Amino acid sequence: MLSDVDAYLKRIGLRAPAPLAVVHRAHATSIPFENFDPLMGRSPSLDVTRLEEKFVAHRRGGYCFEQNLLLKAALESMGTTDVTTYLARVRMGPVGAPRPLDHLLLRVVEDGVAWLADVGFGGGGLLDPVPFTISAEVDQSGWRYRLIEDGEEHVLQTFQDGEWVDCYGFVPTPVPLVDIEVANWFTSTHPTSPFVTGVFVGARRVDRCLSLMTSETPVLIERAVGGPSVVSTPGLDEVPGILDSRFGIGGVSRTPEGSFEIAVVG
Repeated sequence: MLSDVDAYLKRIGLRAPAPLAVVHRAHATSIPFENFDPLMGRSPSLDVTRLEEKFVAHRRGGYCFEQNLLLKAALESMGTTDVTTYLARVRMGPVGAPRPLDHLLLRVVEDGVAWLADVGFGGGGLLDPVPFTISAEVDQSGWRYRLIEDGEEHVLQTFQDGEWVDCYGFVPTPVPLVDIEVANWFTSTHPTSPFVTGVFVGARRVDRCLSLMTSETPVLIERAVGGPSVVSTPGLDEVPGILDSRFGIGGVSRTPEGSFEIAVVG
């Protein structure tokens, strides 16, 4: 649980405890997705005290393991007792061998109804929770999602650029924190992990989603609600300014080696 849930709520623009859907949307649209700790050679701590310090006191962002464990701790601090963790394989990208279990999501039961909650899927993730059942599509302020079955896996899909696209698949079996710690360590330290080799950031807004990657050359992807993905390729020197103005991530600079780093407080 959090030591100061009111400070967390202020961080995401709320004044008082609220239902899951309200907290989820506020978190998703307030805290950016970013990977500067792995990029700078640090495996992110998943200790709740450290997460609270990083996200709330220092106003940083982070990636899925951090984001969703912070949400879990916040919900539990507000009285939600049935919050379960699951690991998933991201399906976006080239088709081929299965990717590792490098994504974390939550199952949250509120008023007897189970929801899939996930505030850590970069710029194109959920605004609101979706029913934790195989069901018809849901509309979230014009963004469309659905949960389908593929063999033993549940697969979250989003409607993007005129077709349904897989986000990730997971076997609906809860996992303990020790498994999450292993996945976090692998994702943040393996030399071929995209979170180690370049900047990987995202920002979610009600009317648009933004993603920026710099694994080779910078690629900025912007998609307005109901519209197509628009891809641009800014210069490397433009990246810090874009992160500040478009993603709300300040304090980023280029290193002498040509990579990027963020100013760390504390």
